[in-house]
Amino acid sequence: MDLGLKDRVYVVTGATRGLGNAAARELVADGAKVIVSGRDAKSAADAAAALGPNAAGVEADNADPGTPARLIAAARERFGGFDGILISVGGPPPGFAADNTDEQWTAAFESVFLGAVRLARAAAAELGDGGAIGFVLSGSVYEPIGGLTISNGLRPGLAGFAKSLADEVGPRGIRVVGLLPSRIETGRVRELDGLSADPEATRAANESRIPLRRYGTPEEFGRTAAFLLSPAASYLTGIMVPVDGGMRSGF
Repeated sequence: MDLGLKDRVYVVTGATRGLGNAAARELVADGAKVIVSGRDAKSAADAAAALGPNAAGVEADNADPGTPARLIAAARERFGGFDGILISVGGPPPGFAADNTDEQWTAAFESVFLGAVRLARAAAAELGDGGAIGFVLSGSVYEPIGGLTISNGLRPGLAGFAKSLADEVGPRGIRVVGLLPSRIETGRVRELDGLSADPEATRAANESRIPLRRYGTPEEFGRTAAFLLSPAASYLTGIMVPVDGGMRSGF
């Protein structure tokens, strides 16, 4: 299936590793050109080099108010266009309601929530008909995850913002989608499993609650993201797509 990605230009934030990097890999593999961003200049450059000539790395922090304009300008200057953005950021610190500090909440809000809002607003102002805005969120949008109180608090609100934005920019032909990963085999998930006394038992227990009985791979997430951002998904907007092997209880 031709996704129509050849020579389209995307920005993918938080793309030096994990889910953002997986999405960038699949976009490039299908012919897109990608600006990958990360908070460390060397990591961003290394990630782009691994993707080849159709990728460029930019040092950028999602919490910085100047980041959206810098990334969109980089896309236009390096590749001559701007067709969409996938907004990804490292997950907020784990913890329970009584444990997370005000400082942790504030930092997570700036990066995970407000930074994403700024990026999406800037993208919406620059995109034309056929543009796409994607948010990497979490299964916690629908079902709170134990020990991830900050994520449980912020992700659903960001999903609500994404839906509102989809309604507002839809008449201009711009689509907005959310991706809701659950247990995908990334460093972040391994870190969370490792917080338990028995990580292997924790993983086995999680897999037992997944109908497919396994964690997902970054490639499976990346392919879903590439499709949703592509012209092949031209009639999909305002939706939240679980990428979870069926783990979510609802339908």
